[in-house]
Amino acid sequence: MTTLTVTILVLLHVSFAPSLAAQLPGNHDTNDKSSSLLPPVATNGQPFPWIHMRLPETVSPIHYDLLVHPNLTSLDFTGAVQIQLQVFEDTSTIILHSKELQIAKAELLAPEGPGPLQVLEYPAFHQLALVSDVLLVRGGTYKVRLEFSANLSDSFHGFYKSSYRTTTGEVRFMASTQFEATSARAAFPCFDEPAFKANFTIQIRREARHIALSNMPKVKTVELPGGVLEDHFDTSVRMSTYLVAFIVSDFQSVSKTTSHGVKISVYAVPDKINQTDFALNAANTTHIHYHFLMYSYVFLPDLAAIPDFQSGAMENWGLTTYREAGLLFDPNKSSASDKLGITMVIAHELAHQWFGNLVTMQWWNDLWLNEGFAKFMEFVSVNITNPELQVNDFFLGKCFEAMEVDSLSSSHPVSSQVDTPTQIQEMFDDVSYDKGACILNMLRDFLTPEAFKIGIVRYLRRYSYQNTVNSHLWESLTNICQSDDLDEGRLKDDGFCSQEKAQSGAPKWYSGDQLDVRAIMDTWTLQEGFPLVTVEVRGRQVRLSQERYLKTDDPSQTHGFLWQVPLTYITSSSSTVHRFLLKTRTDVLYLPEEVEWVKFNVDMSGYYMVHYEGEGWRSLTSLLLTNHRALSSNDRASLINNAFQLVSVGKVGLDTALDLSLYLSKETDIMPVTQGLGELVPLYKLMEKRDMEGLENQMKGYIVELFRGLIDRQTWSDEGSVSQRVLRSYLLLFGSVRNHPPCVATATHLFNKWRASDGNMSLPSDVSLAVFAIGARDPEGWDFLFEKYRHSQHTSVKSRIKSALSISPLQHKLKRLMEQSLAGEVMKTQDLPHVVISVSRNPKGYKLAWDFLRHNWHTLVKKFDLGSHSISGMVTGVTNQYSTREMLDEVRGFFDSLSEETGSGLRCIQQTYESIEENIRWMDQHLPQLKAWLDRQKNHPAAESRR
Repeated sequence: MTTLTVTILVLLHVSFAPSLAAQLPGNHDTNDKSSSLLPPVATNGQPFPWIHMRLPETVSPIHYDLLVHPNLTSLDFTGAVQIQLQVFEDTSTIILHSKELQIAKAELLAPEGPGPLQVLEYPAFHQLALVSDVLLVRGGTYKVRLEFSANLSDSFHGFYKSSYRTTTGEVRFMASTQFEATSARAAFPCFDEPAFKANFTIQIRREARHIALSNMPKVKTVELPGGVLEDHFDTSVRMSTYLVAFIVSDFQSVSKTTSHGVKISVYAVPDKINQTDFALNAANTTHIHYHFLMYSYVFLPDLAAIPDFQSGAMENWGLTTYREAGLLFDPNKSSASDKLGITMVIAHELAHQWFGNLVTMQWWNDLWLNEGFAKFMEFVSVNITNPELQVNDFFLGKCFEAMEVDSLSSSHPVSSQVDTPTQIQEMFDDVSYDKGACILNMLRDFLTPEAFKIGIVRYLRRYSYQNTVNSHLWESLTNICQSDDLDEGRLKDDGFCSQEKAQSGAPKWYSGDQLDVRAIMDTWTLQEGFPLVTVEVRGRQVRLSQERYLKTDDPSQTHGFLWQVPLTYITSSSSTVHRFLLKTRTDVLYLPEEVEWVKFNVDMSGYYMVHYEGEGWRSLTSLLLTNHRALSSNDRASLINNAFQLVSVGKVGLDTALDLSLYLSKETDIMPVTQGLGELVPLYKLMEKRDMEGLENQMKGYIVELFRGLIDRQTWSDEGSVSQRVLRSYLLLFGSVRNHPPCVATATHLFNKWRASDGNMSLPSDVSLAVFAIGARDPEGWDFLFEKYRHSQHTSVKSRIKSALSISPLQHKLKRLMEQSLAGEVMKTQDLPHVVISVSRNPKGYKLAWDFLRHNWHTLVKKFDLGSHSISGMVTGVTNQYSTREMLDEVRGFFDSLSEETGSGLRCIQQTYESIEENIRWMDQHLPQLKAWLDRQKNHPAAESRR
């Protein structure tokens, strides 16, 4: 799954091995807390014959025959599943998953004939026990058949109902699935763990007015009594249960046949089918690239835009599903950010067809093998297929986002032990996605792109249709020129493994010892956090040391961490990228000559921060002020980020970071500008939660003045490159929200003209959010925008209106907005997390958002699923700008009152406590220094030059 958000409110067939134990992790591990519980009791009062959260290894599914019949009038469904099983140990009990399903019948289809099975249910673990009078013998194959029924879910997971409103106002229902991570069991009884791969043959019953979609192409339709139609789909490849998908709807589609002769289709509600051409072409282009880049495996999925969808998209094998905003594009209404986001999310889901679907992590502890790879590959792919989108300008932001979470003691290793569904849901976070992508990017730079590509192809070929763990990846990336299972013709064509190129092109990361990819990468995946590398230059000598970067007042939590860090650096004397592998806590390297400055972590290709002791920060600040283009855009952005983050841990004085920010008055590139805003804006956002209006306005004034020249040079148009257009959206919105007179005047003029035309006048897409934000400041404008939201069929327009409504200063309207989002009639409940977080960023709405979150907590965790990214996003998003002891006590009081079943143990709650405590420390330590620095700047000659 993925969601790509461009944040503009600164201010998106191989069988099992002979032993199943080789494919499935052990269920009797001492870490399995369930093994210490009292013997479980089934719902009928009998003992339940299994005590572990994980399923036993005695049997494994080979094939599912699944029949599903949803009723879109009564909003429920019935079904039957026949599962062919392979038995690995003699047993009379089959343990599998079922969640909130009514089991009407269960029977064993043994060779000697059918027989009933006793059904025992243990809802706490979502498990069924099927108890047979017949012994299932090791080495045998058997079939079980179950009939079941349930209501279509009111949530966004399992087999759930979705609805949309037509242009005539009619409400229509559909049914769709979202099974990742543990919700296939809510749609049919199954072995709902990723290592239990099987083939699926699916049949779906429907009314004639609907269509049915599933993972595989439809092979025939049978007419049944009563006018019911039954669609039969081809048998799937071997896959995990979380990748099964089916949809019953009145969707329409557009299609095309690729150069490989494969038909691809995009599905959407009828009124929006004219917004699907862009996605169709993007999917075709991206798939062709992946086909040649990675591994000649042709399987192109269909794409469907679902009206109600919690995450950004889902990689179901053969039928990828998306939010409408993640798939639908109108050239006349959608912005540059929309084009970028849609292309990226499609690239992400298509990458999953290899990373996740073809090769699947063995258990959810290694989710990053799916999500980190897909996030990384979306940037690699789009950079090649759509160079005009300039995605390299945005990758760095993913690393900064990951570091924000990874700098807390409540972070977790990329590969983490998880057992419960809630813990599994919590793995879908910035660490698995963004940190995973960033350490893969670092590894590619470390090995060279050519070597990395060869290793990845080996990984995909070796483990096709199988399950993997971390070590499988590292083994595939080791000794890449000693291959016995790659396409040798392809290697010869590539030429990388010739002796001459291997000697001349290999990076000099190490000397004397053998490169051990696993030893290096285990330090990045098996421990949480990341290193802070301290650099001290003394003549030609560069002294290096590493420690964990951690925002905590407990230094003991930084001990015991050591990484193998692939350092890169350039100097004032050489733009050549030099490399050094730092394996120890301290080390020394020598420069060929003395230099004026040295910049480590070139383009921030490494997942670490750098602190420059002695005169290091002063020399780099001087360079930025006199000749900032001597460093790349990413290098400049990383210096901004590192300087301000190091203030938080006492390594750098606030004066030093603020002095460095002065150069931003000359900056024009998107990454340094947005990173500058990203470091400076939160400072006054902390003040908005306190009674310190004078200093708050002084800080706001400094930021506006710093970027005034760049803001004033922006045109209110859709001209320029994608990066220029996205930056324009940032700047004009910021200027408008901060009451910069030229922005307010232009936005007011455009809004009045647009409103006078009853919303029919065409506004430049990239600047319309700034226009709407100004319009939403008064009640009449807010109401007008809300009605336009109600009737619009363009998801991109609705998204911008929704954001504008949430940053209005009208408190009663902000409250109405959240209530409407929860109700889900006009505003989709899927958008509620974004609305609540956006309102919480609003100085007039942060108390409203906190009250709303508390009062509706139990409804929210039922709707969005405990542990989900939506819940964690609201918890941290609403609270992470609080900076007083009073608010910390209030937040603790609420979350401490929860039970474990309602979320008391969520990781995001611990992250919230840490963030607020860090904010308190920051404010207590740095406010006087900030005020003194701003006072000096007010009368400094440089301030006049910026004007």
